[in-house]
Amino acid sequence: MNKNIEQNTTDYHAHLIQSLHDKEEAVAYLEVALEEYENDGDSQAFMLALKNIVEAQGGVGSLSKKTGLDRAHLYRVLSSKGNPRFITLGNILKALGFKLSVNSV
Repeated sequence: MNKNIEQNTTDYHAHLIQSLHDKEEAVAYLEVALEEYENDGDSQAFMLALKNIVEAQGGVGSLSKKTGLDRAHLYRVLSSKGNPRFITLGNILKALGFKLSVNSV
């Protein structure tokens, strides 16, 4: 892989994680990921967004302490193939400072 491309990708990810420290930015990021899910039914974008926000807020270790959930379980849940139970998703969002809500379409 071209080193410039690799360096730019790393810089983008670092910038993204830094921007997700801002609560409003993180909310907007999750909302876009949910909109993508509504459009194509693919939950991977939402799970990646959630994983990035977890990283921005201290990582899986910190999330494990806040939720009381096992680190290995959280890594599985936050993987690209993760399919968390509703209660697990709610616990993760709450620990990150968010809540689930429903809006009319």
